[in-house]
Amino acid sequence: MKKLILLTSLVVLACNSSQQTVNKTSSTASERTKTSPTTYASTILEDDLKEHLFIYASDEFEGRDTGSKGQKKAISYLKEQYEALGILPAKSDGNYFQKVPLEISKMPTGNITINNKAYAIGEDFVTFASLEHVTNEIVFAGFGIETDEYSDYDNIDVLDKIVLIEFGEPQKEDGKYLLSEDGYPSRWGDFNESLADRLQIATDKGAKAILIFEEEYFPRLKSRFEYISNNGREVMTLSSENSQEIPPIFIGENLGTVLKELITKETTTNKLKGNFEFNIVSGNKKIDSENVAAILKGSELPNEYVVISSHLDHIGVNADGQINNGADDDGSGTVALLEIAEAFKKASDDGLGPKRSIIFLHVTGEEKGLLGSRYYTDFEPIVPLENTVANLNIDMIGRIDPKRDGERNYIYLIGSDKLSTELHNLSEEINSKFTNIELDYKYNDENDPNRFYYRSDHYNFAKNNIPIIFYFNGTHEDYHRPGDTPDKINYDLLENRTRLIFHTAWEVANRENRVLVDKPSK
Repeated sequence: MKKLILLTSLVVLACNSSQQTVNKTSSTASERTKTSPTTYASTILEDDLKEHLFIYASDEFEGRDTGSKGQKKAISYLKEQYEALGILPAKSDGNYFQKVPLEISKMPTGNITINNKAYAIGEDFVTFASLEHVTNEIVFAGFGIETDEYSDYDNIDVLDKIVLIEFGEPQKEDGKYLLSEDGYPSRWGDFNESLADRLQIATDKGAKAILIFEEEYFPRLKSRFEYISNNGREVMTLSSENSQEIPPIFIGENLGTVLKELITKETTTNKLKGNFEFNIVSGNKKIDSENVAAILKGSELPNEYVVISSHLDHIGVNADGQINNGADDDGSGTVALLEIAEAFKKASDDGLGPKRSIIFLHVTGEEKGLLGSRYYTDFEPIVPLENTVANLNIDMIGRIDPKRDGERNYIYLIGSDKLSTELHNLSEEINSKFTNIELDYKYNDENDPNRFYYRSDHYNFAKNNIPIIFYFNGTHEDYHRPGDTPDKINYDLLENRTRLIFHTAWEVANRENRVLVDKPSK
C-alpha cells in the first residue's frame, strides 16, 4: 500500500514536471491558480490503484452485497484509508458512516377488488409495496402533472384518497405538446425521468397511493415482477418508515380500462363510482447499511461543495457460492476516489487546498436501485444540496467495452451537458489540456436504449438540478458476473481516467464562480 508521506517522491515529481515548489506558509489564492494540478495528479499511480483494488475486490470482501458482512468490511477499509490520510468525516458528528435504513420486501401478494370483482397482483397490476385492508375513494387526476403553467389537480381533492393517473402529457388540438416550447414531447413524457416527480406531487397533496396506467412500460414491470417471484428473490428498498412517498401501483390495460370507465365525468371531482378494496400484503425485514463520506474543507468557499462519488457495494455471492468480486463495478470507481482524495490532501498539505470543499462520497445500495445516493439527496443531505456545485460520479472505469470501435484510451461521458453547458465545456478543455482521453458521448444520447443516465448515482443529484458528469467504461462480458476480478483491470487506463477526474474536480473546486446551471430540469 502506498505510504502516506512521500516527501522524496513529491520533490522528484515536482522537479520532473518543472513546477516550482510551493511554500506552505506563504501560499495564496493567486499561487494556487499558478500551480499546475499536474504535480498532484502525477501522484495517482496505477500501482497504487492496483494495490487498493486487489484488497477491495478480494474474496475476503465477499462481493460487498448491501448490508452484508462483506459490505461492512468494505466500509471499514474506506474509513481506515481516510483516517490514515488525515481527511475528516463529512458528518458533523465526527462519523464517517451515514446510516441508510433499508428493508427487504418479500414479494407482495393480494389483490384489488372493484365492485366485488378481484384483480390479481402480477397479472392485472404490479407493485412492490403493501397496502393492507384499504378502502378508499379513487380520484382521476389526468396525467398527474403540476407545473407553474399547468395542473391536472385543479379543483380536485385527493387528500387521503387514491389517485389514478394515465401516463403521458397534454397535447394541443394540432397535436403539438403543450408543455414544451417547441411542441415536441417534454420530460413529462419520459417514464424514467418524470415518475419520481409525479409521485412527489401526489404525495405532497396528501394522497394515500397512486395508480399509474402506462401501457408501454407495464409489460416490462410485469416481467420483472414475475422473474423476482419465480426465483424467490426479494426487493430491497429504503425503509418505509423513512420513505415520504406514497406507494405506486402500476396497472395493465385490462384494469386501466375498467377504472377509466368508472370515472364520474358529470362532476368536477373526477371521483370514480364504485366500491374499492386494496389488500396487498408484504413482509419486510430491516437492513442496516451505510454510506461513507469524508470532507476536505475549502480554503475560501468552504460552504460550497463539489461531491465526487462512487458506489461501494456489489452483488455479493451467487447461490452456488461463487463470489462476484465487482472489481470494475464499482471497485474501480472506489479506488479511484481514494486516490483522488489523497492527491487533493497532498495539495492541501502543501498549502494549496481547494477553494471549495470537496465531499468524497461512497454510497451503498446502488445495485439495489440507487438507494444510498437517493437517501443522501432526498432524506439526509450531509451538506445542503443548494450549495452543492457539481457531482462527478465514477462507476466502472477500469475495463474496455468490447463492443466499441476505436482507441483503447477512451471514457464514456454521460450527462455533462444535461444541465450545464459550462460544465461540459470545462470538461472538454481540461481533458485537452491535461489527459487527452477520447471522450465518447455514445451513451449521452437521449434515445440511448440502455438509459445509463438514469442508472447510476449521479441521477439523484441531477434530478435536483445539480450539474453532473458520469464517468463510465461501458459493460463487458464479466458485468455482474464472478469474472469481474482485479486481474482483468487495465490499470494504465484506470490511472489516466482517474487523473482526468481529478483535474476536472480541481478546476470545478477552484474556479472563480460555481458552474452555471443554464438548462435546469422543470
